[in-house]
Amino acid sequence: MNKPLRILQLVLLSLLLSSFHNQKNETFDLKIDVKELRNSKGTVLFALYNREDAFPDEHYKKYLKKLTGKIVKGTSTVTFENLPKGKYAVNILHDENNDGRIKKGLVMPKEGIGFSNYQSIGFSNRPSFPKASFDLLSDKRIVVKIIYM
Repeated sequence: MNKPLRILQLVLLSLLLSSFHNQKNETFDLKIDVKELRNSKGTVLFALYNREDAFPDEHYKKYLKKLTGKIVKGTSTVTFENLPKGKYAVNILHDENNDGRIKKGLVMPKEGIGFSNYQSIGFSNRPSFPKASFDLLSDKRIVVKIIYM
């Protein structure tokens, strides 16, 4: 085999391997907004999940990543950075007393909660990973509705 052809083959192989490596390690950012919080007390806890067996997570222990957002004029925003492509779901708590847990009455939460892809929750509309999940294939921004019972 002649030298120029061999060099061309090596260059093409190098480009192919580089392309595969870059695709494999590609990561994305997920920006999450909550609006219409009923007050500016406390903080907002944003928990991100990538497994069906971890969601919903009432005690906030099975999350993939967790961020806390400040409340400014009834809104809060966080960004989860460098996430690999995949399927994710979000669980949010308006933690008015800053204890990291859902404050409950007899059964229902007294603080605001929210889940990706949910506008309301109830006995017939319980949060589940299949319904709350979404595909992250590029940088993405979502708005999650906070529900007060």
